[in-house]
Amino acid sequence: MTDVEKLRVLIPHWITHNEEHGKEFAEWAEQMKKEGNSQVADAILEAFSALQQVNAGLKKALDLAGGKLEH
Repeated sequence: MTDVEKLRVLIPHWITHNEEHGKEFAEWAEQMKKEGNSQVADAILEAFSALQQVNAGLKKALDLAGGKLEH
């Protein structure tokens, strides 16, 4: 298996992993808002936004590598 083929397997896993964390970020941000900790919520949402940008970059890399490779 070439390195590009390995990435075509790994990148989808990384994206899924990040999405799972993103859901947690959103849940915690909402909880912090409910508790009146808007600055904490905003910081978490900022991190969530950065995570979404990371996933966009990973998706672009995956497309450029040839898309998801089933193993």
